[in-house]
Amino acid sequence: MTSADDLAGYRAALDRAMAAEQAWPAGAPWVREAFAAVPRDAFAPERLWRWDGRAYLPVDRAVDPEGWAGELFGVVHTAAVTQVRDGLPSSSLSAPAVVADMLDGLRLEPGHRVWDVGTGQGWTAALAARRTGAGRVVSTEVDPGLAAAARGRLAAAGLDVEVVTGNASGGGVPGGGQVDRLHATYAVEAVPWAWVEAVRPGGRIVYPWGRLGHVALTVADDGRSATGWVQGLAQFMADRCGPAQASTGYAAYRAVRGDAEPDTERLLTRDPAPLEGDWDLRFALRVAVPDAVLLTGRDEDGVNAWVHDGDRSWAALTARGDGTAGLYQGGPRRIGDELTRAWDEWEELGRPDRYDYGITVTPDAQWAWQGGPDGPPRPIARPAPPGA
Repeated sequence: MTSADDLAGYRAALDRAMAAEQAWPAGAPWVREAFAAVPRDAFAPERLWRWDGRAYLPVDRAVDPEGWAGELFGVVHTAAVTQVRDGLPSSSLSAPAVVADMLDGLRLEPGHRVWDVGTGQGWTAALAARRTGAGRVVSTEVDPGLAAAARGRLAAAGLDVEVVTGNASGGGVPGGGQVDRLHATYAVEAVPWAWVEAVRPGGRIVYPWGRLGHVALTVADDGRSATGWVQGLAQFMADRCGPAQASTGYAAYRAVRGDAEPDTERLLTRDPAPLEGDWDLRFALRVAVPDAVLLTGRDEDGVNAWVHDGDRSWAALTARGDGTAGLYQGGPRRIGDELTRAWDEWEELGRPDRYDYGITVTPDAQWAWQGGPDGPPRPIARPAPPGA
């Protein structure tokens, strides 16, 4: 078992790594203090899960204490998987750097009432409670087992947080009324309007947007809209009660393409290499073609890319080793052409970074924009109504 001294060493190493990465919010020193007061390991189960390149394998604290601690504290930008179902992760302790960034975006103050959406292990609720005070945080978790475990951990930490079992995407704040802040720990493609109604005018909503990015919205003075900027990049578990998100793995691309030969093929006079590591480009493409799932891989000719929409349309960009690529497409839409047009538009705009984008939510529609709320709108599908 990992000793108290060992855990103290891991915590100190995480603190130093966060400082080296400049991941501690300069304007919110309380976040660093809260990390120390309610450490990550106090909210971790005895079994974590590690990806070995083919499957998620258990890492038990009693069997491999160093491996277990390494999963928790090893990388500031990596989540620790805490639950696996049907071979896929279904819950996690979010990456420390992302948690700190999202808490900074909430602009929490003592006395604020907070709705923590997606309790998980209870850690983010605990961090928020350290800032706001006793009885100011209510948290909702759809999984009864996770909810019960989180209640126990929060009580053991001496924190007065109410944990409610239920679907937070389909209703209002447990106990009624409005909150000052809403913090979501699972990804939604579209913000449930109930979340906006749950937050007072001028309040903040911080949530992960779909497969990539997290956003901070401010509710308008009349309560009839919420608008805000992208805060950073992150990948979170999807809403279990919402529409299924298309898988990001290569197997999903193969499932969409099947054995089909391309309907069209042409030469691209551009290198696909930026699709691998230019995250500002990838975010711009995610905004412009929100249902496109993009993955990349390397061979002796360079970076190749594969795209699909989770339905029937697909594209492959195959590097030729000379800075060009073949574009092969199939299905009812030309999703590769959509992607390359969006790439051209991003170039024409001067290659804006991820922080130049934002989202507006109203009762009837929601959209992404670039440059400011009056920028060209990119519609986002509305969430299904409760019970649909």
